[in-house]
Amino acid sequence: MTLRPAKPRAFEEICERIRNQLAAGKLKPGDKLPPERELSEHLKVSRAALREALRSLEIAGVILLKKGAKGGAFVQTGDPANMTRVIQDLVHLGAISLGDLTEARLLIQSGVVRLACLRATDADIEAIGRNIERTAEMSRLGHGEERREAIAEFYRLLALSTHNEILKILVDSLTDILVRFLRGVSEGTELPGLIAHRRRFLRHLQARDAARATKEMETHLNKLHRLLAGSRQVKV
Repeated sequence: MTLRPAKPRAFEEICERIRNQLAAGKLKPGDKLPPERELSEHLKVSRAALREALRSLEIAGVILLKKGAKGGAFVQTGDPANMTRVIQDLVHLGAISLGDLTEARLLIQSGVVRLACLRATDADIEAIGRNIERTAEMSRLGHGEERREAIAEFYRLLALSTHNEILKILVDSLTDILVRFLRGVSEGTELPGLIAHRRRFLRHLQARDAARATKEMETHLNKLHRLLAGSRQVKV
């Protein structure tokens, strides 16, 4: 028995065609799509299929549907938070494990560290140093939520210091998911040697020593993985 490849559904073809228009630069953020009737005639599709496609694109964050006299379908400005939501959904569904997260973070953060050692400005490094001392203070005071916020901010500041927009987006997404895991760890559980690690890391960054800074980061991330994997209270 020979099985033929399934044909994409009508709304999927419409979504692909609209995405191709975006890729070709024929549609840009803020542009309003033609009225529904005009668009369905232009694409030679039913209005029902078009509506389904537009709803799908809205869920994906590609367009925004507005009602009213001045309403319609508008191309959205790219929002990195959409990628974070997709990854978070995959975590909830069990498609992404803690091991997957750790492996991805090790690979990405190692590249971030190397680039930061090359590109970080004095202001970037000073901001990271202030964050480390804030993290230490929140840990000393036992302010769990503020400590987690400071931990997340460290990774964002480090990504900012690479001056690479894609790395910022990737790190933001993975860090948001990390914080969800951290919220599952009991308040009395301190991250292993966190402040000492951060201060050693800062010295290597200041010295522009990419090899030692990367090694310091990798050692800490592996310790963090073992802590989270061993906590029975971890939830996402």
